[in-house]
Amino acid sequence: MNLYAIRAIYRFEMARTFRTLMQSIASPVLSTSLYFVVFGSAIGSRMGEINGVSYGAFIIPGLLMLSLLNESISNASFGIYMPRWSGTIYEVLSAPVSYVEVVIGYVGAAATKSVMLGVLILTTARVFVPYEIAHPLWMACFLVLTAVTFSLFGFIIGVWADGFEKLQVIPLLVVTPLTFLGGAFYSINMLPPVWQKITLFNPVVYLVSGFRWSFYGASDVNVTISVGMTLVFLVLCLAAVRWIFKTGYKLKS
Repeated sequence: MNLYAIRAIYRFEMARTFRTLMQSIASPVLSTSLYFVVFGSAIGSRMGEINGVSYGAFIIPGLLMLSLLNESISNASFGIYMPRWSGTIYEVLSAPVSYVEVVIGYVGAAATKSVMLGVLILTTARVFVPYEIAHPLWMACFLVLTAVTFSLFGFIIGVWADGFEKLQVIPLLVVTPLTFLGGAFYSINMLPPVWQKITLFNPVVYLVSGFRWSFYGASDVNVTISVGMTLVFLVLCLAAVRWIFKTGYKLKS
């Protein structure tokens, strides 16, 4: 394993983040904080509890998952798209670096940024809404597993995209709507029976439900199924990345 190459790619990507702190860190933290102010402090105090948890605390895992998914995808897709766009990707591909080391460098940096952002959002949420974490170890596992999985997904999007506009298509038109409809702001048990069954086809439901279980010990879906669904998506992403480097899809053309 070429640790020097991994460290070089990782440090380059992390340095880019620190050069754009306002866009990479401050903007998503501020946006999520506004949700806590509006739905947590202002409107949340007028709503009842859901599964024994105040509404303001109930939406914290969903909002955190919303930011985590979007930022993981955006960080990784932009990270690999830029060297493709500028042509420097050929320097990486011609270097004595395996595709595994390239992926670890780019995806590791993107996942690190997402986890940092998640911790900052959790810390900020404490200012507006009191909450407890019933299973902190599981919460950390869900946080890291989701960040790595969706950073891999973002890496795939960054290879697939042939323009800056396409980098935003999946996060804006697919991930965000699925998260809003996946129980980020409500329990799917509050829906009519027909819509409960339809909602189960939304993969984000399992992520939000499992993550919420780690906070409050209650979930809409069995936590084992949530972990299983996340691992299945992780394996699919790994298989797709392996195929990309094996065929050279949009990397060597």
